[in-house]
Amino acid sequence: MPIADRPRIRLATVTDLPLLLATDHMGADPERRDFLRTAIELHQCWLAEAEGQAIGYVVADESFFGYPFIALLMVAPTFRRGGVATALMRHAEGLFSGRKLFTSTNQSNVPMQALLEHLGYVRSGVILNLDEDDPELVYFKRN
Repeated sequence: MPIADRPRIRLATVTDLPLLLATDHMGADPERRDFLRTAIELHQCWLAEAEGQAIGYVVADESFFGYPFIALLMVAPTFRRGGVATALMRHAEGLFSGRKLFTSTNQSNVPMQALLEHLGYVRSGVILNLDEDDPELVYFKRN
């Protein structure tokens, strides 16, 4: 669903955790909840809001061999294909301006691959054996 205005993106707080989990198909998973809580506490999670609700988030840090890494991007299903993912990715890119930036996605996640290629990311490698029968594709962008 396209949104009328560009989403507002802000640093997430611990009180936002239920909102983040509500946008996420894995929101009931205790590991996801713990991952997001830690990311929030470390100021590594940004929330997208529009129409008075949380519509997505991005987690980015410097965990990939000392390089910036977009670890997780999530958009609520009803707001997909409306520019939210692009806005979140651009926000993350702005946090690490002038630096190499990495991210990854499963081979099965064709929409994310298309987004990354649209934004100028190129494949940089493959990691096997993280998820059974679904290689992780690593992407890179000189930011």
